[in-house]
Amino acid sequence: MALHTQLPIYKVTYDLLTLITRLTTTMPRDFKRSLGDELRRECVCLSILVYRANAARDKVPHLAEMLERLQVVELTLRLSVDMRLIARGQYAQAIELTGKVGKQAQGWKKHAAASPAG
Repeated sequence: MALHTQLPIYKVTYDLLTLITRLTTTMPRDFKRSLGDELRRECVCLSILVYRANAARDKVPHLAEMLERLQVVELTLRLSVDMRLIARGQYAQAIELTGKVGKQAQGWKKHAAASPAG
């Protein structure tokens, strides 16, 4: 078992957290505390779920939760760009990263579900 910090999915998830942290600093104060905090919290949870999935014998529940939280991040980002709290270019960067995380999590989930160990 590799360290979770060495996994490609962890690196992309960390890049997403870094980007979201930078994006939310420029949001207006009232949105920074609501939408911004929610985005950062969900991205931290994504990183934690990478660790949990890597350490767990049954990875599927953690990966399923990760995919669900990823959709929350994407929805919140969409709301942020629609309300002009972040620029379209910033949104595009974030969505590119969420897409990468989603593909890797989905692949990992399929592999884990197919393996005898779970």
